[in-house]
Amino acid sequence: MSLIVGLGNPGAQYASTRHNIGFMVIDELLKRYAHQNVSKSSFEGEAYKAGEHIFLKPMTYMNLAGKSVLSVKNFYKLEQVIVIHDDLDLPFGALRFRLDGGHGGHNGLKSVDAAITKAYIRVRMGIGRPENKGEVSSFVLSSFSQNEQASLAEWISKAADAVEKILNNIDWEKVASLHSIKMSDVK
Repeated sequence: MSLIVGLGNPGAQYASTRHNIGFMVIDELLKRYAHQNVSKSSFEGEAYKAGEHIFLKPMTYMNLAGKSVLSVKNFYKLEQVIVIHDDLDLPFGALRFRLDGGHGGHNGLKSVDAAITKAYIRVRMGIGRPENKGEVSSFVLSSFSQNEQASLAEWISKAADAVEKILNNIDWEKVASLHSIKMSDVK
């Protein structure tokens, strides 16, 4: 049994922002599986059970996501955790995988690391970086550009395909070697 977490922020105003790419992948995965809502107030998030897996969208805002992840992980006694998140250090459209690693200043990852340690699989989705470092906050909370939106559905689908393979007991490193993509791979 695995816990698959998509990082994002709750609320309609954030739904289509770069920071919510994790939520978007969870939504795509939920379209693919028969699932039931298993949310509890103690989870502080939307939790769905599909087969033997739990899909989670923390509703705590990014900097407190770890509370939600820990609550669901402990409730279901889950060992494997997969976290899907935006990554400023990768160009738009890149898809990379990692076990452990640093948070790179990502508040959601900082919170998850503090709550459950760094021992989880990361699905890193590149969103690029603004030219001015002082614009990072507004950049991650902005919508994708028109050009980016043209390939967004395909990119999300590719990320969901990769997560499905991990859930089907294919070693994450093998999945990483087969599914890591760069921007030019997304048309």
